[in-house]
Amino acid sequence: MRASVFAMFILLCVGSSTALAEIAGRTSVIDGDTVEIHGTRIRLHGIDAPESSQTCKRPSGETWRCGRDAAMALADFLRAGTVTCDDRGRDRYKRMISVCRKDGMDVNEWMVRSGWAVAYRRYSEDYVEAETAARSESAGVWSGEFVMPWDWRRGHR
Repeated sequence: MRASVFAMFILLCVGSSTALAEIAGRTSVIDGDTVEIHGTRIRLHGIDAPESSQTCKRPSGETWRCGRDAAMALADFLRAGTVTCDDRGRDRYKRMISVCRKDGMDVNEWMVRSGWAVAYRRYSEDYVEAETAARSESAGVWSGEFVMPWDWRRGHR
């Protein structure tokens, strides 16, 4: 009897330590793929948004600040609501990597589906379908020309 109680205790401890931790609260938007909740920086898993200073081109040839607009779209979407983010580990900048939800909706997917971010295939293929839909509808950055955020950061501007 004692051994089975001890085994059950061990299973409960192991099970709870492998469960994903969560953080919830109101967010501050840092950029189109990074938010902050209670002082914790959170990188949205599986997506990459244009950098804050990144520009894109409209079909007319006009340049527009797509990175700023991506961050503003995220801020508008998250405004006045509680966001819950799971903890999937840390990136090299020590930011928590997460899928975040607002009112049950996947925020990461919303950003890609709205055309404000792209699927970051290097880390995940979770949002490829959402990207395909955004591209076919010319949503957000897909409305004109842009450099993929990872290429833009490498200087291919």
